[in-house]
Amino acid sequence: MTDISLDKTVSALAAEVPGAAELFRRAGINFCCGGNVSLADAAGKAGLVPEALAAELEALVAAAGRDAPAETGELIDHLINRYHQVHREELEWLIPLAQKVERVHGDHPNAPLGLADALIAMREDLDGHMHREEQLLFPMMRRGGSPMIDHPLAQMRDEHDDTAKLLAAIEHATHGLALPAGACGSWTALYTGVRKFCDDLVTHMHLEDGVLFPRFERSGIPA
Repeated sequence: MTDISLDKTVSALAAEVPGAAELFRRAGINFCCGGNVSLADAAGKAGLVPEALAAELEALVAAAGRDAPAETGELIDHLINRYHQVHREELEWLIPLAQKVERVHGDHPNAPLGLADALIAMREDLDGHMHREEQLLFPMMRRGGSPMIDHPLAQMRDEHDDTAKLLAAIEHATHGLALPAGACGSWTALYTGVRKFCDDLVTHMHLEDGVLFPRFERSGIPA
């Protein structure tokens, strides 16, 4: 389960809790460049009650897995079809769109400079990560687990930490996905797509780290 403690940083929570990034955006909490502050401090600076904000995050965690299948095999299929394949498809059009927006609007003070490179790095990161899950970890789980599963599970969790850093780089390049006044259709479509991609990716990692992986940790056999 995701730990929603008041001393956890908002940057960590944005990368772990589905919907937290949007909640922080609405509250005016900077979880990107200024994200290395505790939830308690960030809530106080935003004029919010820390415990109330934590309760909203807890509700997001509780809601995150409701649409995912409960049975392990079906959950794995859901992860592959709803997230792995969708990430691949979306990055194929988001990257050239980001390159176009950077090229056309590069002289704008709010231009998302570096976004295309961050998305390319994300594609490289996810390609290897998802391939290892699909070819090694998930088949092992479909066979009922293994005493040898702890190492690949730990590796996947470590790689999720790397992915979270890339998510932060995307947020930084887009200035928190804040569209400037009068943004063109391409720029608007880019940020809409990137927002959806990032939200999906956080939900994807949450379902693995918080729902699927714990079933096989320690004993190697699902509970």
